[in-house]
Amino acid sequence: MLLVTGATGSNGTEIVKRLAAQNVPVRAMVRNRDRASAIALPNVEIVEGDFDRPETLLSALVNVDRAFLLTNSTEHAEAQQLAFVDAAHQSGVKQIVKLSQFAADAKSPVRFLRYHAAVEAAIQASGMAYTFLRPNLFMQGLLNFRSAIASQNAFYAAINDAKVSVVDVRDIADSAVAALTEAGHEGKIYNLTGPQALTHAEMAEQLSVALDRQIAFTDIPPEAMRDQLISIGMPVWQADGLLEDYAHYRRNEAAAVSSGVQEATGKEPCSFQAFARDYAKMFG
Repeated sequence: MLLVTGATGSNGTEIVKRLAAQNVPVRAMVRNRDRASAIALPNVEIVEGDFDRPETLLSALVNVDRAFLLTNSTEHAEAQQLAFVDAAHQSGVKQIVKLSQFAADAKSPVRFLRYHAAVEAAIQASGMAYTFLRPNLFMQGLLNFRSAIASQNAFYAAINDAKVSVVDVRDIADSAVAALTEAGHEGKIYNLTGPQALTHAEMAEQLSVALDRQIAFTDIPPEAMRDQLISIGMPVWQADGLLEDYAHYRRNEAAAVSSGVQEATGKEPCSFQAFARDYAKMFG
């Protein structure tokens, strides 16, 4: 039995759908069963579980051999994921496939990268087999700007002209499915990127072609980006963490192109051009 946590999020949904399409039995852990209609598919067992209630984790993990670990990036994420690692170890899980982050490092100034590194270390210390997926900035992250793109034909971020080797969530899902269903991924760390590093202005150019209208990118100060994120309802802790991410990008620390997608899946990663074409309707 496979367990997928975070099963109603962008990554989790893609993973569950792929497993179901391959007729692989999968248990999808969700906080609210009523919000799981998109993954109510053949071969999918939906169970309710709460990272803040360890007893529900133990119930969800009964008879699970391999588990995919993902939580929202909140101030509770490290504690929640460490609790899951403990529960998985108690339950006899053989392998954890963890969605981590590109450049995860216990000494990083970026809070997200620190907590991912802490959880990776705990999984390694547990003795369970592991596969760490370390994706760079998601291409689908641009959907957070779709309101501005639809209404203003523009989007804004505090990144200047730094390049980032953005990755398609669909490639992350394919990598996770491979690690969950195939032998040979144990003990591997896959850095997942797209095929090229792009500036946000270059992304705007490619979006312009796909949407058949001119889309502009404007660099803004970090303080303005923070105000923008909070105005759309992002919690302060998460907004500040995203600003740390963008400072990391501005230092050109996320421009390297990796072969991780090809190593994990045997196929080349999706280009930003393909992403822009496939998601064009979602940008209005």
